Amino acid sequence: MLLRYFYDERLAQASYLVGCPATGEAIIIDPARDIMPYLQAAQAHNLLIVAVTETHIHADFVSGLRELAAATGAQIYVSGMGGPDWTYELPDEHVIHLRQGDAIQVGDVRLDVLHTPGHTPEHIAFQVTDTAATTEPLGIFTGDFLFAGDVGRPDLLEVAAGYAHTAEPAARQQFHTVQQFKALPDYLHIFPGHGAGSVCGKALGAVPSTTLGYEKRVNPAFQFDDETAFAAWLLAEQPEAPRYFARMKHVNRVGPTLLRDLPQAQHINDDPQPIVPPGALFIDTRPPAAYARRHIPGTVNIPISAPAFNTYVGWYVDYATPVFFIAFASEVLDVLNALLAIGVDNIPGYFTPDVLEKSAGRSLAQVTPAAAHRAGYPVLDVRGLSEYASRHIPGALHIPMGLIPQRLAELPADGPLVVQCGTGIRSAVVASLLLNAGYSDVLNLTGGLAAWQAEGLPLVQQ
Repeated sequence: MLLRYFYDERLAQASYLVGCPATGEAIIIDPARDIMPYLQAAQAHNLLIVAVTETHIHADFVSGLRELAAATGAQIYVSGMGGPDWTYELPDEHVIHLRQGDAIQVGDVRLDVLHTPGHTPEHIAFQVTDTAATTEPLGIFTGDFLFAGDVGRPDLLEVAAGYAHTAEPAARQQFHTVQQFKALPDYLHIFPGHGAGSVCGKALGAVPSTTLGYEKRVNPAFQFDDETAFAAWLLAEQPEAPRYFARMKHVNRVGPTLLRDLPQAQHINDDPQPIVPPGALFIDTRPPAAYARRHIPGTVNIPISAPAFNTYVGWYVDYATPVFFIAFASEVLDVLNALLAIGVDNIPGYFTPDVLEKSAGRSLAQVTPAAAHRAGYPVLDVRGLSEYASRHIPGALHIPMGLIPQRLAELPADGPLVVQCGTGIRSAVVASLLLNAGYSDVLNLTGGLAAWQAEGLPLVQQ
């Protein structure tokens, strides 16, 4: 058996190739929309991708099921569990719906289907066995059920997709799934669908894999014997769910458009002002320092270098309107792939930074922690709730970055406002949003809370 691991750092998302060298066949588990890494790996190992599957209807990225099937002719396998509300409606022919106890055979490799509801009703996991060597399973591809140090959050259907009163029943389902895994052998390897940085859980570890025995010992989810206590723990302090998750659930259930059928974004050399329509999201992907020096009014500074670029875009994108962006020529393809990864398919065109010479420009004021403290400026903390609870600047107003557009009325009506995050990236995003909303006296705190703390300035700590 051959196993290959793929990881998208921005989405903290893992996918896997499992191959049988004896027969030259392979299956891909939880593929992303950019399928080139899988095709290249299969070619490098002289394997033909004959099957593609996923653990559930994903909420944080566009699935690559259809892309891979279209490119390779692979058989699509999806969950048939969870009831009619969570049944895939893919347009592809010959989609096989899997149920508890089913198996996928790829050469000498067998993947046994385990129904693991909790994160979502239809969620399944795949127990893998190399039948050429043994009848004992090697491990389990657990998707968003079990991570290193955590389990998948059960509230996304309610908080992101709008399915009321589903979070607590799902948390209780997750409890029973954990109890079932307690009875499985400790030696099983766990291959999760996400790592640290994903908002599909609240405390994911950074290691790419773990063992079930280790998780039984250290994972908090395995320490509960009471269902009610488990549900309360699991639902508490989950991170804010990006707004785009609801869109991803729909897209992945009915099937995304194939990339070959999308219009190509065009490089535009003219002044953006008369081209980009009002209401369109216009992203400047340059570093915050460059944006601060000079930028085009109406642009939102979301640096492509930001580890969570996709998530930041996902907070603000309106899928009913087009998206334009500014990027260095060497980074255009990276930006396009990152946008397509979360279903931003309506991208008529992009600009390179030379258009700054053809358009009216403005700057974004920066302020050091020492200067902000001396002046006593009001501070807006745009980090997550758990970050703010851990430590924050005394008197800071707290609004997570994704909720800013809905809570503008809570901000001071006039006077200077310092925007602060952890290191200065998220605050740059929000500061640019506020400029576009008409707040003229906005300052970005350079270095964020890390710089504030390094200078020994006052903090409220938990």
